[in-house]
Amino acid sequence: MNTQTVFITGATSGIGLATAKHFVDQGKNVLFTGRDEAKVKQTEQQLSELAGTNQITGFVCDNADFDQINSLAAHLTNQQIKIDSLILNAGVFYPAMFADNSQQMMQQTMAINFFGPAIMLQSFIPVLANPCSVVYVSSVAVEKAWPTASVYSASKAAFEGLTGSINLELATQGVRINHLRPGVTLTEIQTKAGMSDEQITELVGNMSGTPMGRILQPEDMIAAIDYLASNASSGMRNAAIRVDGGFCLG
Repeated sequence: MNTQTVFITGATSGIGLATAKHFVDQGKNVLFTGRDEAKVKQTEQQLSELAGTNQITGFVCDNADFDQINSLAAHLTNQQIKIDSLILNAGVFYPAMFADNSQQMMQQTMAINFFGPAIMLQSFIPVLANPCSVVYVSSVAVEKAWPTASVYSASKAAFEGLTGSINLELATQGVRINHLRPGVTLTEIQTKAGMSDEQITELVGNMSGTPMGRILQPEDMIAAIDYLASNASSGMRNAAIRVDGGFCLG
């Protein structure tokens, strides 16, 4: 039996890294992307130490750089690699009130959260196995609004809206696309969003008011991602699993 191959975008930290470690532990080949070359190499070494004889390969690829995405797809095609599970995890959150959101930041958010995964999925069609599970890491922001998240919410909702038709178009190829909607999760995304240590501490404290009683961790997403990537979800198309610790109940 051939070892399955999982491809994960944005796997040098946060949910992506936790997902990569999980699939390495399952004995799968893991291919992944990151924007920073040094972090990609460091993550590749870290995962390789856990992997035994399975293939672990990192690629420098920015979701906002469409040439890099297309070049990566061409490389995978040339290497005759087939992907059994594609986890579209890479994303950004730049919190800002809508009135203060610059056109540049709007374009950057849409490029990374919507256009990047859309172009990757399109260019990866030749290397998707039959069957193949595609999991898009979306957000509860598509169903629960809060100030400063308008553009982020729009970028995630846009990709979810795209995939209904794609599920129909790629049905005969055995490709299915579903979504994970994490709640507020403690990752590097807060620091990258420009939040100070004090603001992050306040955020962590605020999440103690959810039914779960704490802020979510990347590891809290693994069971849902594993389910969506596995054959257990073979009957699901364009479905969303919310893992929010009860955040949307408030």
